[in-house]
Amino acid sequence: MNARLQRLGLLIRTLLGLSGVALGWKLGGWSTALCLGLFLGNLRSVSMLSLFLALAVINRQHRPGAFSLLQAWWCEAWALERSFGWRQPFASQFHADFLPAATGARGVLLLHGFSCNRGLWNDWMPELRRFGLPHIALTLEPIHGSIDSYAEAIEQAVVQLETATGQPPLLLAHSMGGLASRAWWRKYGRDGRVHGLVTLGSPHAGTVMAFGAPMLNARQMRHGSSWLQALSQDLNQLPSAHCFFSDCDQIVCPAETATLPGARNVFLPGRGHLQLVDDPQVRREVLALLREN
Repeated sequence: MNARLQRLGLLIRTLLGLSGVALGWKLGGWSTALCLGLFLGNLRSVSMLSLFLALAVINRQHRPGAFSLLQAWWCEAWALERSFGWRQPFASQFHADFLPAATGARGVLLLHGFSCNRGLWNDWMPELRRFGLPHIALTLEPIHGSIDSYAEAIEQAVVQLETATGQPPLLLAHSMGGLASRAWWRKYGRDGRVHGLVTLGSPHAGTVMAFGAPMLNARQMRHGSSWLQALSQDLNQLPSAHCFFSDCDQIVCPAETATLPGARNVFLPGRGHLQLVDDPQVRREVLALLREN
């Protein structure tokens, strides 16, 4: 369902681009057709620039400069194309989960964010397999349901990793996936069940950007929502948490909303929301955590 919706989005973008080409041809020939087609076909990336520029006002504690914002926007536009133009709509099943027999290695559960699927982790899974690290990448469904509804699937995956490795797994979560991890912990968690929780741009305290989306899980992520307030009551019971956040995250802002009290909060300046997923520093630190006893 998730991948089909993303393919539909690509079809709409293609039709917009072709409409721009046709209109441009009528208005001024090939040069106009090419420019208008590229503009309409990439309207999502162009409009995203306004989100980055807004961070100069929204982020008061971690305020990025103009050059950092423009650079982050450019890199994020390419990250958006890789993720939503190929990985998730067409390649979400390219890499199977990896549960080898008795390697002695710790496992990792990969959890995506809002409107995404397991294809988000396509650059992670081959490397985890290369190091012999067991892993499961979930697609959380229903795509726009309650975040609480994902707890059961997470529980099943955690049990699989526990059974396969004999060790508590590490949870690695992007964006909404971090809140889904905490919702799972509230229902099923107890000491010793996980090695730790790593979140990448997760709106632990909500985000102002969620006010523009009417979906149930988006409403739950709104800054100050009653759902988040209830979730925060279980903070003292969380396992060891590592929260990576950025001043150029155009989706989760203000930047400090991606941190947790008592967690190891790691500031990565200049990264956009999707860039956090494949950041080299994140990759090194997660691999180090997986090798801990």
